[in-house]
Amino acid sequence: MALLDIKKYPARVLKQKAVPVEKIDDELQQLIDDMIETMYAAPGVGLAAPQVGISKRLAVIDISMREETVPLLVLINPVILSQEGEIEFEEGCLSVPDYTAKVKRAESLVISALDRSGQQVEIETGGLLSIAVQHELDHLDGILFIDRLSPIRREFFKKKYKKKQKTED
Repeated sequence: MALLDIKKYPARVLKQKAVPVEKIDDELQQLIDDMIETMYAAPGVGLAAPQVGISKRLAVIDISMREETVPLLVLINPVILSQEGEIEFEEGCLSVPDYTAKVKRAESLVISALDRSGQQVEIETGGLLSIAVQHELDHLDGILFIDRLSPIRREFFKKKYKKKQKTED
């Protein structure tokens, strides 16, 4: 296994819609293992393939540090089937380090995806898992959580980020 490089905003791959996974083979299994290792090392609760520079509809999520009964999820070609309610939660992102903001999301979801063995699964989510799933699925569509902020808050973030970049350079 290997730690992968997490792409940071404004990397182009983060703004592109990822392509569907077409075959589940040893190469994909290795990518899944590497993504899991990278997520834990970061540390994070989720990681999407575009965040490691790979434009595939693949995400890994593990919220067990906060909700012990929820297992590690590997989602291949996930699709939201239904959503209900609304919840606001303070989110951060491995690709947008050192910044958090409140984001409104659906409170519960039903999703369909392939698991790592290629079996079709349907998963009902709520609470933190629902938020994490939506956050990672956004990555697969080229959307960052900062894109879900109001225009004023998004501009504030961009100014703060540019200022931070100048001081680091």
